[in-house]
Amino acid sequence: MKYLRKIIEIDEERCNGCGQCVLSCAEGAIQIKDSKAKLVSEAYCDGLGACLGECPQGALRIVEREADDFDPEAVEHYLEEKKGIEKAAKKIMPCGCPSSNIQVLRTPCSQADKNMTGDRGVSALSHWPVQIRLVPANAPFLKDAHLLVAAGCTPVAYPDFHRDFASSKVILLGCPKFDDVQEYIRKFEEIFKTADIRQVTVLDMEVPCCSALPKIVRKGMQMAGKEVPMEEMVIGIRGNILQRKRTAA
Repeated sequence: MKYLRKIIEIDEERCNGCGQCVLSCAEGAIQIKDSKAKLVSEAYCDGLGACLGECPQGALRIVEREADDFDPEAVEHYLEEKKGIEKAAKKIMPCGCPSSNIQVLRTPCSQADKNMTGDRGVSALSHWPVQIRLVPANAPFLKDAHLLVAAGCTPVAYPDFHRDFASSKVILLGCPKFDDVQEYIRKFEEIFKTADIRQVTVLDMEVPCCSALPKIVRKGMQMAGKEVPMEEMVIGIRGNILQRKRTAA
């Protein structure tokens, strides 16, 4: 049955799919689909507008119209269902997906290693996998690590990614625009709870959708009850560093 009540309205023409509204919606009522924010279900939106201030494009507003009543029990069931799907996927991937097999690599550092690579430079990658979704929170390479959480476009935009950023760090790559933001938050919560992370560097692009990445990391850190020093660096599409921000523990 429909009721006259307050509910979120999304202007898809203004929305750029950055996903920041997804972060602020505790009920999971908003998701990114086809690069736009969408209301998953009217019953999941409480109409309080916690997401309004997070939209840099002003694409969200509260309207009063006929809509399904807010159903907190349905929200709880929906969130539990999402968690169950993610847990099932984690159980399947380690043996079903070769790309998720954990490997600790020996990074080439000797002169002999460098001679083998010639003028191509040296990879600083010390582990596998690197995708946020594929790295388990108990991976051995996360222990006492300095995390480099990098938006997927940054290694392409910044020519000296390995030399300037990746050395002695554990790399985690992801894209908040195309992946599940809530899944990312829960993954970082698990990582901060499980591994004694020493420091975090977040590398994102100047495009709006990337601005959610440091917020995702901070949210996961907060949910884990941890305070870890963090630095954010914003890379321009021409490959230059536009901004650096440090957050003390």
